[in-house]
Amino acid sequence: MVDIKNLDAPISTKTIERNQFDAPTNNIYEAISVVAKRAAQINSEIKKELIEKLDEFATHNDSLEEIFENKEQIEVSKFYEKLPKPHAIAVQEWLEDKIYYRNTKEEA
Repeated sequence: MVDIKNLDAPISTKTIERNQFDAPTNNIYEAISVVAKRAAQINSEIKKELIEKLDEFATHNDSLEEIFENKEQIEVSKFYEKLPKPHAIAVQEWLEDKIYYRNTKEEA
C-alpha cells in the first residue's frame, strides 16, 4: 500500500542516470518492466482510494434538476491532482530499493 501523505517522489520530470536505474538488474529493459508493473499497481491503489473518498460525497438521487457544488469533494480532487504521478512514485521506490522483484527464468 502506498502512503500518499509521505511521498518524496518528484512532481516534475527528473533525469536519472541510466547506470543507476538499471544497476539492480543489469538490464535496462527488465528494470523498466519492473517499474512499469509497480506504477500500474500504484495507479490502481490511488484510483481505488480516490473513488472510495468521492463515494462518500455521492448523492444517489435520479433527478438531474440540481447539482450542488461540494467544496469537500473539490478539495479531495485537488489533493489527488497534486500528487506525484504513479510512474514517478514507482521510480523513486525503485531507486530506494523498496521494490521486491525476482527473475523467475533464472530460478528455473
